[in-house]
Amino acid sequence: MTPRHSLDDLLHLMARLRDPRHGCPWDLKQDYASIVPHTLEEAYEVADAIERGDFAHLPGELGDLLFQVVYYSQLAREERRFDFADVVDGITRKLIRRHPHVFPDGDLYGRPDLPRLDEVAVKRRWEEIKAEERAEKATAPEQLSLLDDVPAALPALNRAAKLQKRAALAGFDWPEAAPVFEVVRGELEEVREAVQQKDQAAIADEVGDLLFAAVNLARHLAVDPETALRAANGKFERRFRFIEARLREAGRAVEGTGLDELEALWNAAKRQERGEPER
Repeated sequence: MTPRHSLDDLLHLMARLRDPRHGCPWDLKQDYASIVPHTLEEAYEVADAIERGDFAHLPGELGDLLFQVVYYSQLAREERRFDFADVVDGITRKLIRRHPHVFPDGDLYGRPDLPRLDEVAVKRRWEEIKAEERAEKATAPEQLSLLDDVPAALPALNRAAKLQKRAALAGFDWPEAAPVFEVVRGELEEVREAVQQKDQAAIADEVGDLLFAAVNLARHLAVDPETALRAANGKFERRFRFIEARLREAGRAVEGTGLDELEALWNAAKRQERGEPER
């Protein structure tokens, strides 16, 4: 049986790839910025495998994502900033600190002796600890904001939801979903007015407000907007491929097919997904 490779083997492999004399030419050209697009892609491939229930390929996707962390750590090691061991130590310490209900004395292997907290109490304490960490990082404490450390590079839908959650911690939030429906309707009407005025800058601004309001509604309905939109994308893709397949069977293409017929095929795709008989 072939011996299984370890994390040490992966770190050694990464160092070999970046060896100035004998490493890989492509890897030697990379820097932090050039690796970021690959990191984002690998993270989405992990999410995609989970959403599709493709657990056979999930270990491989997780390995690709882990390799991104190893890559950044190697770049930093070469610059004597930090190494992979520092990354592991840092995240372990942070998680111990953020889970005092599990590690009351800060001992990773100690036995907890505190009563078990409910999810609400755990989440509240988590946010309190994160607020303390933001205060420690702040270079100007008088300008400290709840919105600090919400990454600007997050996908826009995710960032909107995170910004709203942070504001909600201070009470800046609707108490329930009902008023948010009215906000969405109001933003949609403002888009309509901007369109009527043929003001493209205003249209873009109002569409942004509409999307932000839709994220707020999703949050109040306990729906992750990014996940919901990915599901909607998948649904659209399935139905459009259905249309293409039906037209291909008839020796035709989507291009040149009338909108009424395309809509009829779209509805047929919806009926098929629901398991309804064709008309």
